[in-house]
Parts: sequence; structure tokens; C-alpha cells
Amino acid sequence: MRGSLDKFNRLVDALQELPTIGKKSATRLAYHMAINDTFVGMKISQAIEDALGSLRKCRVCGGMSEDELCSICSDERRDNTLLCIIENAKDVLLLEENGLFDGKYFVLDSLEELTVSHLVKMVENGISEVLFALTPSISNDAVILYIEEKLSSFNINFSRIAQGVPTGVSLENVDILSLTRALKDRVKV
Repeated sequence: MRGSLDKFNRLVDALQELPTIGKKSATRLAYHMAINDTFVGMKISQAIEDALGSLRKCRVCGGMSEDELCSICSDERRDNTLLCIIENAKDVLLLEENGLFDGKYFVLDSLEELTVSHLVKMVENGISEVLFALTPSISNDAVILYIEEKLSSFNINFSRIAQGVPTGVSLENVDILSLTRALKDRVKV
């Protein structure tokens, strides 16, 4: 059919598959890239192609890298005694962007035996503290207990990121799990 917008609609559908992008946002983005500023569209297209062609998992931590080792694992200035276990590689970006942690990372994609054995090998290389920076949930509490059990033969300290009531949020707006943890993990003033 002449005058069809199949390709534009496919672009909208593709953009809509991204997290937090609904139909209206996808349509606005597609229109901007295809009609208002085609240079931006081509620039984004090239950046996506380059990223997909060069990004891989770091062979040590599982984070994002363009090389076999990521810049964190190859940085000799990092504290090799601290290991932060996170859920996905984008969490590394968040912590690094804010300079919040100077140790090494371990991306926990799954609890497959291969992943756990790799974690054990990392701990054998001088780790003295394992910090869990996982999203607070009952299932992640089970993951933490499982990993602590697997690493129980090592003389290491386990810690987790603080949880509880966020700054500026009234108690009536805090979920019961966060409130329970805030009370349980209260600190002396």
C-alpha cells in the first residue's frame, strides 16, 4: 500500500520494547529521530551498532567491558580485599559514577554452580570482606544466605548495604519490609 508507515511503526514498536518507554514516548522519539533530526537518529544508530559489536562481559567480575578485563579489574589501585556482589552490570556503573566503592565487583547473574565456583576462586585470592549490594527482597535474602554458606570456610566478613527508611520519606509511606529492617538495624546516636 502506498503511503504506508510500516517502517516508522516498526521503529516505534522497537523503541517501545525499552524499559520505561511507552507508546507515546516511543512515538515522540521515533518522530524526532526520523523527521526532526535525522542526524541524531543516525548517531544513535551508529552508537548502538558500535556498542553491540564491542561490549562483552569481563572474564573476572562479569561487568561490562570492551576488553577481556574491565577497567576496574585491571586497576591495580583498587582495594583487592573488598568484593561487592551486585545483581547486574549496570549497578557497577551507578556505584562507580558516584565514587562510592573502591574494591572489586562480582556480578551475580545466576546461582549456577559455575558462577558460584568462580566467586569462590575470587575469594581465595585475598578477599577479606564481601559486601552484598542486592535489591532488598526475601529472595535476595535467601541468595545472601546461600552465598554465605558457600563461602563459610573462608575467614571473611560479610556485610550488606544499609536498608530502611529513605531520607525525606515519612513513615506512613514506607513499606513494612523497609520499616522492619530500619527498626532491626537501628543505630545508636
